[in-house]
Amino acid sequence: MTDETNGKEKDPTTEETVQAAPEVEVLEPKKEEVDWKSKYYYLAAEMENGRKRFEREKENLLKYGNDKILGDLLDVVDNFERTVDMLKPDQDQKVKNIVVGLDMVRKMFLDSLGKHGLSQLESLGKDFDPNFHEAMGQEYLEGKRPNEVLKEYQKGYVLNGRLLRAARVVVASDKQ
Repeated sequence: MTDETNGKEKDPTTEETVQAAPEVEVLEPKKEEVDWKSKYYYLAAEMENGRKRFEREKENLLKYGNDKILGDLLDVVDNFERTVDMLKPDQDQKVKNIVVGLDMVRKMFLDSLGKHGLSQLESLGKDFDPNFHEAMGQEYLEGKRPNEVLKEYQKGYVLNGRLLRAARVVVASDKQ
């Protein structure tokens, strides 16, 4: 092939190469691709939140799942305490031995419940706290602070930091 204007031969490969070079198209993400990507991130976050919620609920179930049965067993502990309190004044040696045995069983029972997170509330001499105490009455007593717990009708218990049963108490009054 010769170029008629200047008489030189043309190189066919150079001319074809220049003509065959396609234009570069800039690809932008399509709206559908953006929607799928945002949906993916949303679902991934939802899955992670669901996993965390499941773990938290499982932990709470293991920690507080036995609160109903422990609450029922507290009545047994109360009966042990009432029995021991009623029999303590008796002077008979056999009855004293029975009281010692019952008290030992009560302590073992409370220790076993304590291994599962149950603990007694100490109320006598403390200030009344409506979060942990249920006031059954008020009495005036010389030398006692107002709202100081004077008597405890029924002990309160806490299970792993959560109140299981409020203590039933009598509170000091500032008026006669």
